[in-house]
Amino acid sequence: MNFTPYSALIGGLLIGSAASLLLWLDGRIAGISGILSGLLPPASGEAVWRVLFIAGLIGGAALLYAVHGHAPCARADFPGALLIVGGLLVGVGTGLAHGCTSGHGVCGLARRSPRSLVATLTFLLVAVGTTCIVRHVAGIG
Repeated sequence: MNFTPYSALIGGLLIGSAASLLLWLDGRIAGISGILSGLLPPASGEAVWRVLFIAGLIGGAALLYAVHGHAPCARADFPGALLIVGGLLVGVGTGLAHGCTSGHGVCGLARRSPRSLVATLTFLLVAVGTTCIVRHVAGIG
């Protein structure tokens, strides 16, 4: 594993800036799961900003690829079926928590929301537990 403090700092600044701008300019919370789910189906006047925000996420990844010449692949050696199951479980979890790590962990904690603190701690504890089970019990990864 490589420690990359500069790219982590830049990424954090970009995430914080995007979340702050969305809140200041449009009064909306930058929770990615909520932004994406709001497109299914979109309320009147809601689709444009949501599509633009998601396009910015994809465009940022494309820019990174263009600059560095390779796309990061965090788990190339991990079974694809487990990645799909994990993604679906994350979707269920964000529904139960009424938000995701970006909505609760970035925006909610910045607003000192107790509900977001509980949600973020739950996300982290479940992530640590899941990692321990997958790596040390199931022997994957």
